[in-house]
This record gives sequence, structure tokens and C-alpha cells, in this order.
Amino acid sequence: MYRVKVQILPKENVFDPQGHTVKGALEKLGFSGVKEIRLGKLIEILIDAEDESQLMAQTKAMCERLLANPIIESYQVLDVEEVS
Repeated sequence: MYRVKVQILPKENVFDPQGHTVKGALEKLGFSGVKEIRLGKLIEILIDAEDESQLMAQTKAMCERLLANPIIESYQVLDVEEVS
């Protein structure tokens, strides 16, 4: 059994309206120097897989088919932990 953490963010060249809104709010609160904010998702998956290669293949398929929109979002596996 594995616990996988996947980060999903808007791609660099895609406008992030949520990030833009948060950046503006931070500026209004007096926080200066913030150049850019991109908001995304952190997804934690507990999955039963035979080994890490099968786990990574399943994780990639899940991200590409449902969890991320590959046209406007990128994903990255941040952490893999074997759990009992």
C-alpha cells in the first residue's frame, strides 16, 4: 500500500484567475513584493499497488484522465510513501 501526494498547478503560460485574485488581495492587505501566485491542488491518494513502477503508471493515468486537465494544468508527484 502506498500514499502518493500529487501537486496540480496551472501551466506557466495559462492565466490563473484565482492566483491573480489572491495576489491582488495580498497587495491590498499591505504585502508587497509578491510577483506571482499560482493556486493549485494537492491530492493525496492511498492506493494498493504491486510495486512503485505500477504505482507511478497508475498515478500518471489517473492524473492524465481525471485529476488534471492536461491542456491547462501540469502535475507532479511530490511524495511516495509505503504504508502498512
